[in-house]
Amino acid sequence: MRIKRAVNAVKKRRKVLRSAKGYWGARSKLYRVAKQAVMKSGQYAYTGRRLKKRDFRQLWIARINAGCRQNDMSYSQFMHGLKVANIDLNRKVLSDLAISDEKAFSSLVATAKKALAK
Repeated sequence: MRIKRAVNAVKKRRKVLRSAKGYWGARSKLYRVAKQAVMKSGQYAYTGRRLKKRDFRQLWIARINAGCRQNDMSYSQFMHGLKVANIDLNRKVLSDLAISDEKAFSSLVATAKKALAK
């Protein structure tokens, strides 16, 4: 007795075509083209998830650096000063402080300066 794949094949195609919904032209209509487009979009998404982490870290560092420069200090000196002072805040929190609460950030910079002076 032979095995018939009809139901599974249709399910597989439907899954790909649903994933390709909204793509331009044949990419959303024809299975063969849609399959390639979905595979490529998956690769882009995977890469994008990795790049997002890199991009955000760059943004946070730029914001922290800007806040440090306003308080007459460089980014690297500031981060080293925090490490010496045993202040363990990540860059995301520090960048948020640099933007939203300048007074608190200034006090952190002062603490870092004090720790470096010792």
